[in-house]
Parts: sequence; structure tokens; C-alpha cells
Amino acid sequence: MLTVESLKKRIKNKEMSPIYLIWGTELYLAEDAIQTITSLLSPDEKDFNLSVHNLDEISVQEVIEDAETMPFLGDRRVVVMKNAAFLTAVKEKTKIEHDYKVFEHYIQNPADYTILIIAVPYEKLDERKKIVKQLKTQAEVIQVSQLSNDTAEKWLQKEAVNLGVSIDGEAIRLLLSRLGTHMAVLAKEMEKMALFVGENGVITKETVDSLVARTLEDDVFGLVDHVVHKKTEQALRSFYDLMKQNQEPIQIHALITRQFRMINGVKELQKKGYGEKQIASSLKLHPYAVKLASKHANRFHEEFLRNCLNEFAETDYKLKTGQMDKTLLLEMEIVKLSQGS
Repeated sequence: MLTVESLKKRIKNKEMSPIYLIWGTELYLAEDAIQTITSLLSPDEKDFNLSVHNLDEISVQEVIEDAETMPFLGDRRVVVMKNAAFLTAVKEKTKIEHDYKVFEHYIQNPADYTILIIAVPYEKLDERKKIVKQLKTQAEVIQVSQLSNDTAEKWLQKEAVNLGVSIDGEAIRLLLSRLGTHMAVLAKEMEKMALFVGENGVITKETVDSLVARTLEDDVFGLVDHVVHKKTEQALRSFYDLMKQNQEPIQIHALITRQFRMINGVKELQKKGYGEKQIASSLKLHPYAVKLASKHANRFHEEFLRNCLNEFAETDYKLKTGQMDKTLLLEMEIVKLSQGS
């Protein structure tokens, strides 16, 4: 199985295969791999010898017919087959009739003048299918899964170098906690921040905080941070700001509850001797979120946290049944939380 980086090295050395299978949910990497392979064609050759087909709109046998067409004014063709859902267990939505026997025959006898790229933007291939087994033996396989946090951190550092800037660790962790590991989104934000700091500049935590849009969850986290530090007035001000943005009180309360569940979960695992990386893995959280939750967890007694979670359930019921004014309910909850311990 190839990585996108190893693919680039092979293509640079003009080492190519007649069939490439690119599968996985990280579309940024998938598109990078496709662009790498199609770079074998010059701009003029692409006009005549590059075809991109979507199997939601065209039959697989028509794609194969295109792959078997001789190149025009060039030595090779590149044919891209996108959304090949038939290689997964996902039920196909299209009503187009596909003749998969034509496809099976082609992968056993591919045209020597064509590079066929098969893109499968799904998490898993259906390994039970005979056609998948055949394809994996005949094609170069490139998996493009979403990055792990560790891999994403390394990628961001490399991307910063490519953009002529640097990025510090705190900035990376805040960026990932705010945006996740979706590379297309990260790449766009990195480009924006690199332009802001200028050549040889440094992207800091403050840069991320000022340029990358905050989510509702970020704002609620700030509210909870005020609560944890017993800053009642600031916590209420954060809540009123959210209300001015027309945020729904039930959703705000759900996120406050989620934050306290996270704090409680971190505290319980700390008690068992878990380190931050182990906690992040067990709770499926970003390490940066665990680091912040760990600081909060140290400020609360276990019994207080358990009582909070019970009271959150009662508040949720009252919010949803309209037993009391929603704004007043949350004001009372915020005051009580910020005065507790």
C-alpha cells in the first residue's frame, strides 16, 4: 500500500502503474494523489487525454470504454473514476445500470496506454467482494484516511515550512481543537494565517485565536472556564453574549453539560493513574482538550461534579418542558456552578 508521499516519489521518477485505487475519507489527500498522477500529462495533453467521470452520473462500462480509447496527440491517457461506491458495502443511490463484468475484465487486462484512477471516498472497502480482492492484487492501493492528531501536528509543521512561516506548539493544539483534522479546512486557515504573519513570521496561539473563527463550543468552553475560576460576572457576561447571538439556551446547556462530563471523565481517569494521552484515547478527545480539562478537574471535588451532572439532567428536563423561563434557568445554573467547588 502506498502513501501519497511515496506516490509522489514514484511519479517523479516516472514509475507508474496502469491502475490506482485511492480510498478513504480524507478528500484533500485523495485530490492531492489524483493531481500527482495527472501531472504526468502536460497541460496540452490534459485537454485531449484526461477524463474525469462520476459514477453517480455515468455507467462503469462507459468509463472503461473511455479507458480503452487510444490517446490523441500523446502517449497516454489518464481516466479518473470517482465515487466508486460499488467497491463498498454502501447501498448505491443511483439508478444507472453498471456492468461490473466489463470492469472485472479490464482490471485483468488494462490498456497499456491508460492510467485508470479509481476513487472511493468511503471509510471502508467491502473486503468480502471478489471484485475488491481482484482489484487489490492488480492495482496500486493508496489509503487516504483522516489524520490522527499526532500526524496532523507534523503535517501542520511541514505546511508552515512550505508557506515560509513557522507555527508553535500551542497554536497547533488550539487550531486542531477548534477545527479537527480535516486537511482542506486546515490548509485554507494555514494559508490565511501565513499571509497575516508574513514571510518568516510565527503563527502563535494568539494568531489562531484572532483569525480562526470560534465555534459555539469554543464560546461555551470560555464560559465554563470563567465558572471554574469562580468569575461569576464574566461567566454571565459570556452567557449574555451568546444570547445576543440568538443561540438556543437548550444547546448552550447541552454544551455546558458536555464540558462537565468531560471534566468528570478526566478526573476519574486521572484517579486511576492515566496520563493525558491515555485519557485522550479513552475518551476520544483531542489531547489539548484533555490538557485544559485536567486543569479544571483539579479545581472540583468528585462529589460536586457528580451532583452537577444530576442537576444538569433536571435542568435539561425543565428547559424542554417549559417549566421555567429558559434564560433565568441558565442564569441560576451559572451562578450556582461558579460558587460551587
